Amino acid sequence: MAPRLFLGFDLSTQQLKGVAVRSDLKLVYEAVVDFDHDFGAKYGVEKGVLSHPERGEIFAPNSMWLEALDLVLQRLKDNGLDFAQVAGLSGAGMQHGTVFWNYKAQTLLDSLDPKKSLVEQLGGDTGAFAHPNSPNWQDASTQAQCNAFDKFLDGEEEALANITGSKAHHRFSGPQILRYRRMFPQDYTSTARISLVSSFLATLFLGRFAPIDISDACGMNLWQIKRGEWHEDLLELTGGSSDTSELKAKLGEVPEDGGGSIGKISPYYVRKYGFSPDCNIAPFTGDNPSTILALPLRASDAIVSLGTSTTFLMSTPQYKPDPSYHFMNHPATSGLYMFMLCYKNGGLAREHVRDALNNMPSSQPLTANSWDLFNSAALSTPPLGSSDGSTSKIGLYFPRHEIVPNIPPGTWRYLYDPTTKSLTPASLGKDWQVPQDDARLIVESQFLSCRLRAKALVTSTASASKSASGLPYQPRRIYLAGGGSVNPTIARICGDVLGGTEGVYRLDVGGNACALGSAYKAAWALERKLTPGGRNNYTGIDDEGRQKKKGEFRGGEDTESFEDFVSARWSEEDFAKKVDIGYRKGVWEAYGEVVDGFETMEKLVEKETRNGTKA
Repeated sequence: MAPRLFLGFDLSTQQLKGVAVRSDLKLVYEAVVDFDHDFGAKYGVEKGVLSHPERGEIFAPNSMWLEALDLVLQRLKDNGLDFAQVAGLSGAGMQHGTVFWNYKAQTLLDSLDPKKSLVEQLGGDTGAFAHPNSPNWQDASTQAQCNAFDKFLDGEEEALANITGSKAHHRFSGPQILRYRRMFPQDYTSTARISLVSSFLATLFLGRFAPIDISDACGMNLWQIKRGEWHEDLLELTGGSSDTSELKAKLGEVPEDGGGSIGKISPYYVRKYGFSPDCNIAPFTGDNPSTILALPLRASDAIVSLGTSTTFLMSTPQYKPDPSYHFMNHPATSGLYMFMLCYKNGGLAREHVRDALNNMPSSQPLTANSWDLFNSAALSTPPLGSSDGSTSKIGLYFPRHEIVPNIPPGTWRYLYDPTTKSLTPASLGKDWQVPQDDARLIVESQFLSCRLRAKALVTSTASASKSASGLPYQPRRIYLAGGGSVNPTIARICGDVLGGTEGVYRLDVGGNACALGSAYKAAWALERKLTPGGRNNYTGIDDEGRQKKKGEFRGGEDTESFEDFVSARWSEEDFAKKVDIGYRKGVWEAYGEVVDGFETMEKLVEKETRNGTKA
């Protein structure tokens, strides 16, 4: 008998990726569509997007994504995948992006012809969209709308963060929808449904409007996390009317359970690709929530994604929102939250220092983009650039305007005395050797920012200052992903700064973490065990697309948790490698002594750059 397979999809800025796993979570098939390579000539995209720089707009054409879905499925089939074996599928989309369907969309989705492509039937001026494009997470056109959101609730961004998990951000869906309504009023009136990128992709597979996921809804500045419902006042601001029923209808209901099935696959895929008509669609979620599903992440474990940007993710039972970071519902486990930090200045900033070192006169032959000099300089520099532990070197390295802290491009270097709490600008060439000292200090800076903002979560699990193991509170394990994770020097400094009572690990899943998380979610959603008396056969959405009563679908204590399900099947030897011991006594504590100074430096630079003075 052929094994049951589960598909996972990842619709990101530059690619659509599809993977297939067996019930034991072993990867068996994968395929990818690269938007620049496959569609750049047709749609004119660069790095997957179009832009109007004068307005801060960055967006992608919906029709390109339609073509990409047909193409990735064809490539999976060409690779040997028999779609008849697929029992279920799920997926992820880049967070915050919105897709605006028109009132013809449902009729068109109902009548898809397998002899034609998706783009022929849903794209173009006569297709299914009220607006042809979807704003990308890099979009920065909504400053006025963000100001309105931050000031709307008691005039403070803290109030918005407490309710929705985040202060207003340019990329968040609420400010984007508000701008869309004001800039394109006719399109807004013609909009029957607003999907996030994740529910857009799910809609294509379902053949009817899919609900927004319980975790992805938290990236909109519209969802009350603790109450589990849309916020009426924020809907009123966004929709422009005290009658919020219209915008509620456009957004739809949000099921509370991230598991189970939201319906069977559309007949289009049965007839075109050979899917079984019994193939189930599990809820789709955002790309960041899906990434934490790529392994059995436990509370107080952390994932640090070291790509062009840097993302820090933790699963935690603590809900402690703050304007400087994001809180979201966990995509699979009730009672857990996802803590997220997102930085624009990650790999690009490190590469600037690497290139400065490589461009220095050297007798050492270097290959292009070599990290050898960078690593050597970083390891030969003592922690915090201090040989005697008295005065520490700390800095900020932002080739791009940073999100948190909100600071424009620039580089700042300071000396900090933990004893006197004094902070003074460093003298280049005397106090600070540029670029040699920068190699270690830029990596420290990035991890110190994560430690500063995550400290409340790793110290709040008990009143004592030490865990049951006798070690100071810190992440249990730190998993590194992304291109920077292969650099052993970065892993070493990560352990120095962030610790890790059980060490630092490299998550070795190639670039598939998000897609694999989706595939694992599909397997768990449809194969999770229930205790006697539990509610099996979960269907969170009925045949008409309505949310069922809570008692009919709520996942909870009577269902097997995602973490337990994946732990029983996930092989650490296959997917993760320990690359550093993590916590080093004395070293970790030394970084702790400068966290306050690092925060003072950030606030100083933020204030002085905002006022136009030199920091």
